[in-house]
Amino acid sequence: MQAVIATRHGGPEVLSTVDTHPTPRPTRGRVLVAVAASGINYIDVSQRRGVFAVPTPFVPGVEGAGTVLEIGPDVAGVAVGDRVAWAMDGSVTTAYGAYAQRAVVRADRLVPIPPRLDAETAASVLMHGMTAHYLTHDAYRIRPGDTVLVHAAAGGLGGLLTQYAVACGARVIATVSGPDKHARARAAGAALVLDYAGFADRIREATAGQGVDAVYDGVGAATFDAGLASLRPRGTMVLLGGISGPVRDFDTGRLLAGGSLHLTRPGIADYVRDRDELLLRARDVLARTGNGTLRPHLGGRYPLSEARRAHEDLESRRTTGKLLLIPEVD
Repeated sequence: MQAVIATRHGGPEVLSTVDTHPTPRPTRGRVLVAVAASGINYIDVSQRRGVFAVPTPFVPGVEGAGTVLEIGPDVAGVAVGDRVAWAMDGSVTTAYGAYAQRAVVRADRLVPIPPRLDAETAASVLMHGMTAHYLTHDAYRIRPGDTVLVHAAAGGLGGLLTQYAVACGARVIATVSGPDKHARARAAGAALVLDYAGFADRIREATAGQGVDAVYDGVGAATFDAGLASLRPRGTMVLLGGISGPVRDFDTGRLLAGGSLHLTRPGIADYVRDRDELLLRARDVLARTGNGTLRPHLGGRYPLSEARRAHEDLESRRTTGKLLLIPEVD
């Protein structure tokens, strides 16, 4: 089968596409899926770089959607021909193999795709949608009237996070990396859109000096300090990623100095710990997508052979919305 291989840890150049990769076989509790679309996520970049040390070589891709082809032993509730989607189901140091024409997936982590949705839409919304759900409902539970800051609001996750925050009753202040992305953040529901330069001062002005109730920061090192300075006393920093690099050597005394602040570093695996929790979040995401109240923005479709270019585009921040890899139909 055709698959993308990360031959070693490094930049996008370590990704290569091969046409003769062995097709995996479903073992106990797993199924083989014909992949219709694979979601591209920043965790894929972190695994490729070696920030999350997945043993090489490996097939990247933690998210996908497609049709069940074969069922392994001890699988219940899934049938050949079912249309399903999935997102990562465990450790960040595990290779999940969605950048391929075929992928083996744990049956208990599969989510049925509703009839009104196609596989590409499901792959474009599941990972980011469930992440936005737990961020706004659990990592920091938004209350009506809250003001929150969402970084990278024109991206795939940032756009859905903004929409969920607004649906929870928040006023969203968004940051984006350039003027061409302001309209995208506003379309997601942001009340105020800022560039990154000087955003902490602008937020103090926009909140009459109070600061925001929470910061959702997926950028990391470049925005973390100014994000802390943007919080109100007892506000919450939700550090959900590190596009610009990890936050290192943090002095917890800064939380006290900033007004008894809270800091959390959540990951999706801890918020979909069992099937009931997985389905609760996934059903909400897919139902909202189906009725149009959650609107994923597809920023680009790439064939498997252009996975390197897709990663380059993502890391250069030339794109908005969700990026997908589309395997060839064989």
